[in-house]
Amino acid sequence: MNTYQYDLVQRMSYVRWGGTDEELQTAKLLQAEIEKFGGESTLEEFEIPAFELEKCSMKVVAPYEMEIETVPYGLSGQLPEGGVDLKFMYAQNGEEQDYYGIDDLSDTVVMINEFNYDAYKLLCQKNAAAFIVLQGKWYQDSENWDFLERNLRAHFAENGKIPGFMIWAKDATELVRNHAEVLHLELREKEKMNKSHNVVATIKGTEDNGESIVITAHYDSVRIGTGSWDNATGSATIMYIYQHFLKNPPKRTLRFVWCGSEEQGLFGSKAYVEQHPDLVANEIKMCFNFDMCGTVLGPNSVFVTGGENLKAFAEQYNREIGKSVAIRHGVHSSDSSPFADKGVPSLGLSRGSRTADIHTRMDLMFPLSAEQLVKDGEWAIGFISRAANAVRLPVDPGMPDDMKKQLDKYFARDKVPFKKEK
Repeated sequence: MNTYQYDLVQRMSYVRWGGTDEELQTAKLLQAEIEKFGGESTLEEFEIPAFELEKCSMKVVAPYEMEIETVPYGLSGQLPEGGVDLKFMYAQNGEEQDYYGIDDLSDTVVMINEFNYDAYKLLCQKNAAAFIVLQGKWYQDSENWDFLERNLRAHFAENGKIPGFMIWAKDATELVRNHAEVLHLELREKEKMNKSHNVVATIKGTEDNGESIVITAHYDSVRIGTGSWDNATGSATIMYIYQHFLKNPPKRTLRFVWCGSEEQGLFGSKAYVEQHPDLVANEIKMCFNFDMCGTVLGPNSVFVTGGENLKAFAEQYNREIGKSVAIRHGVHSSDSSPFADKGVPSLGLSRGSRTADIHTRMDLMFPLSAEQLVKDGEWAIGFISRAANAVRLPVDPGMPDDMKKQLDKYFARDKVPFKKEK
């Protein structure tokens, strides 16, 4: 059995957080694989926002005292040196009805169940001094689980910056049950820019018709766990695909992009579309993205971000080969989205199961199979070949209006940032 993909996933199974030496090490590993097959690649550099943590702490000071384990919501700002005492408020979902009769929260730290754009914008409108979001289940703590590091996204920060903290759901439960009133909070972080990279390789088509297809997967991981499934498997799969087409070039040019820093906000794919505007606007006609493949248990899924004919193409191809696939018509929260946002019809291919886990220390090799990785790779090769060798592409260019609205919502462009009056 061909175990190439599985072996490459094993070799990539270590923390590859965007902007670190380990991520760059992985980029060079991928370049070495491309060179081994007789191909060529380039590293395309881009910058990502990052921070160095100086201090982060939380303590209940009234009506009792209790230390609370916490980590920062990165890039959310900082509090004055020495920290501040703030009133504690639990606002549940952080919606307007949760603040009935309250307009000013400048002396309050607000805890909400889930962090989203609307909830954060409302916190800014009400001048909240700080916010708390919770992670995990009531029975999880640092002995058996890990905080998933989050950074404040740029479109959130357009509303302003509010220092943020993450705590365990277990501790959040205790704060509410024990009627905590005042917390002492400290948060100091130094913001900076780190360098990340895309690995880019091209296979020229046998017919120069001015059309190409981009094939993407991110190779970075979160800061916890080895990211075997998410997304060493996707990176290994497109390497398998690259190897095939290097030996069997199709009619259309194929552009392979191993994207860096996806986990921190799709930075690699965003950088690619920004660095290659002419290619994206005039030549790239389709995107195939791979985010998590190869689990023993299924199902396979295809995320269709495009028009009805793209969906029909995905359905028809899989029907013809007798493949059981879940077709999902909408935005895929992965590296295909920045391409779709520029009007490139995109397909996101993945395989997964509720029995596997991502963004945790348990994203390991066990749920994966060398046999299934080969099956997923061969399935993808057939899928891509159908489009890359077609006399005429089976999809229309551009993005329908309903999908544009979904993309606007995903990228929060339908949200008007809150601007404080000076």
